[in-house]
Amino acid sequence: MTIILDQLRRRRGRALALAAGILVAATSFTLLTATVSTSKATTVGNVRKNARSAYDVLVRPPDAQTDIERRSGTVAPNFLSGTFGGITMDQYRRIRTIPGVDVAAPVANIGYLMVASTVTMDVSRFLDSKASRQILRLRPTLTAGLGRYRTSDEYVYLTRSPLTSGSSADGVFRSETLEKGTVDKNTQRYQLKGKYDVCFYFNRDKTEQTEFNLELPLKPNIIGEDLRDRSPFDPDLNSRMNCQTGQDKATIDIPVAHPVLLSAIDPAAEDRLVGLHTAITSGRMLTEKDKPWTVSSAKSVHGKRDRYVPALLSDNPLTAGTLDATVERLDVGDPAKLPSELGNPKADSFVRALHGTRVGQVGVDLNKGYRKELDEDSFDTDSYWTVGPVTYRRTSGGDLAVQAQPAQRPSLWVTNLEQQPFPFVPEENQGKQYRPVTSHAATDCVGLGSCDGVDSGRLPNPFVHLVGRYDTGKLAGFSPLSAVPLETYRTPQVTGADSGTRAALGGAPLQPDRNLGGYLSRPPTMLTTLDSITALTKSRRVPSPQDKAPVSAIRIRVAGVTGVDTASRARVNAVAGAIRAAYPRLQVDVTVGSSPAPQTVVLDASARVTERWVAKGVALRILRAVDTKSAVLFVLVLVVCALFLGQAALASVRSRRTEIGTLRCLGWSGGEVLRLVLGELAVIGLAAGAAGAVLAYVLGRVLGQPDAGTKSLLVLPVALLLATAAGLIPAWLATRMGPMEAVRPPVTAARRARPVRSVAGLAVLNLLRVRGRTLLGAAGLALGVAAFTVLLALTLAFRGEVAGSLLGSAVVAQAREADYLSVALSLLLGAVGAIDVLVLSQRERAADLAVLRATGWTQHELALLTLYEGIGLALLGGLSGAAAGLVTVVSLGQGLLHGHLLAVGGAALLATLAATALVCVALTVPIRRLSRIAPAHLLAAD
Repeated sequence: MTIILDQLRRRRGRALALAAGILVAATSFTLLTATVSTSKATTVGNVRKNARSAYDVLVRPPDAQTDIERRSGTVAPNFLSGTFGGITMDQYRRIRTIPGVDVAAPVANIGYLMVASTVTMDVSRFLDSKASRQILRLRPTLTAGLGRYRTSDEYVYLTRSPLTSGSSADGVFRSETLEKGTVDKNTQRYQLKGKYDVCFYFNRDKTEQTEFNLELPLKPNIIGEDLRDRSPFDPDLNSRMNCQTGQDKATIDIPVAHPVLLSAIDPAAEDRLVGLHTAITSGRMLTEKDKPWTVSSAKSVHGKRDRYVPALLSDNPLTAGTLDATVERLDVGDPAKLPSELGNPKADSFVRALHGTRVGQVGVDLNKGYRKELDEDSFDTDSYWTVGPVTYRRTSGGDLAVQAQPAQRPSLWVTNLEQQPFPFVPEENQGKQYRPVTSHAATDCVGLGSCDGVDSGRLPNPFVHLVGRYDTGKLAGFSPLSAVPLETYRTPQVTGADSGTRAALGGAPLQPDRNLGGYLSRPPTMLTTLDSITALTKSRRVPSPQDKAPVSAIRIRVAGVTGVDTASRARVNAVAGAIRAAYPRLQVDVTVGSSPAPQTVVLDASARVTERWVAKGVALRILRAVDTKSAVLFVLVLVVCALFLGQAALASVRSRRTEIGTLRCLGWSGGEVLRLVLGELAVIGLAAGAAGAVLAYVLGRVLGQPDAGTKSLLVLPVALLLATAAGLIPAWLATRMGPMEAVRPPVTAARRARPVRSVAGLAVLNLLRVRGRTLLGAAGLALGVAAFTVLLALTLAFRGEVAGSLLGSAVVAQAREADYLSVALSLLLGAVGAIDVLVLSQRERAADLAVLRATGWTQHELALLTLYEGIGLALLGGLSGAAAGLVTVVSLGQGLLHGHLLAVGGAALLATLAATALVCVALTVPIRRLSRIAPAHLLAAD
């Protein structure tokens, strides 16, 4: 021990330099690995915190997986709205009993019903306060999503005369809009009890037929107009006149129809899955006791035995649209004649021919009509409609393009019984079509206890009875980074992908409209019970696959799952495997750890949108990528630090070559020399470790590292381990030298002389003359550049592996600090190691440099010689490291360089140039120090 301490005192400079290297390497390694571990812990914690969604496993019908999903692992956000049946009730009942299933919540999409309502516009400010009778015309335009649609003209007739009620002579027909007016002999025959019905002809009979059977006048009656020859999309078909009495107040009720997707659920399972009862705003929650029921004849209002199904309706239709109308005041001529003009079969032609003067603009949100009080008659179940999924194709740019569908056939909107056009068909259905639409007409036995004839074996058409309403906004939310879309309650989030689309949307997101064949389908907004499925599907005249397999999807929460830890993943996989074993044809997806992933979709040549698709298994890929990257970072940093210290230890042994030879001549054994060298390194490592612990603690506190005190204590053992491990090979080489070999200065064997014509040429020749020393100096720098190349490729691949989803993007944003520190440390230690070897080489060749100086070389030429050697050494190490790094990345495979070859290669070359510049700058210090020593002193010392 005394000899070791004495040696360290005698060579204080070299010992301090080596101690400084150990201090830097140990402290940097400890802090960096702590940063990597913290980054990994933060990433894993972030993943586990945000990985749990509403359900863990999703079961879908056979063949539900699209080609896009199969290739990319992403699912469209509104996929469930295009699925109508495919899973039987028996399959559902068995799945919910599988061990490990905590909640199995089915969704059975039945079809879209039309909810009839009205939106009210106040036109009071446009009235002529002096007119006794007047008519206002509204010319509305509907704006919904990317489309604008001209809708039917609407009218309001305001009279100061009272509007009274009355009945026909037979008491069958009754009117509430009878008015006295100037009697015209040509229209007198159409009066009802001496008054004109000012609204009947315009609203209920536009045929303009003047006679009705046996030359009788076509008076107001209950027989509806035959519209079989009219298209459901004819805007004039829905034109209405609101007849009101008053002076300064007038409103107009515009009929609208809202499509609502009716879906059946298990109320108890749904409540456990998402807490549906917390969203009830009026009425009550559905229960398992809610089943279809039939009322007696005495209580039936639609037939002999009315049948009802219970339902829960959303407060929000989850569609968007606004009506903006231009208001015109019509020139009606003599107001006294208006009752006569409106109360005869020519009313429609008369009103439409009137000239109008524009007096203003008015607008209204379509959703206001949906939120009105609704009753059983508001829900028409004579027909319901189902839609298919959207078909996509990949564009040359990698985006998804939607394949358009043919325009809707008018026959989709025709009633089954009288073949009359369906009233108030939403105008958006004339827009672009992206989904196939199918209508399902009801049987012709509504209100009867059973069906016969053509409908034999089917069921009567039921009516809807609301038990309550709910607000989807009150449902408990899940992390936006991992939310598997709650298809039962949430609309897709879609925004414009380019400036043109955003401008067309007015900067707002694209929302579903009332177009059944539109790109965005509405999630279910009316819920019923599983027991009601048969009453609805078997009341259709034509059987469908829904009769036997009505369930569209089953969302499963697995018992004991807390996140994406190993135990939770095993539980989820066990349940998913059991379902696949029981029903191999069903599509079973593990959704735990999924995350929304932005996807650009081309709707047409002028519209591109971005929507949040669902990337499956993002959390698991992140955890695998984090484990791989952290392991590679740890190994690379450890190797760089060890090589740096190994170079320093080897340089120390080389500088003591004569001293070791003298000891061997004095009888020291190889083991004693080994213990001497390792002992010196261990003492230096202990001293550097003690100082590094203090430095690591200070830096850890500055950098905000958690547990900086605990982690700083690791510097001492790390320093000791690195010092002794790095010195093993140099110490072993010292023992291999014989006594005379160690004492004799190394002399390079003579070779054929080569003329040297420049300083750069001599520098190259010096590097080639001592190849071992050159390779040693280049090795550290090569490893640093290679480490940088590999780390950059891994970092880019890690981001490519997990980015593209919201959770992945959030993780990438937090995973950069450790990457940058790793790169910086690798390059720094590699460059320092190369500089150390160059400095040692310069000291060993001091006598050679003195001879050159004595023979006439200038100090500038000697400085250039040393500088050129440094540049050559740095370029050799840097370029070799860049090539080795690229080869390593290619050998790792897994597409690490895919799309990143130019970036990684360019960065590696920049790292080589940076390392070369660092070496050149560092060499200026020993060059200046050497210039201060006189050649005579150097030669005398030699």
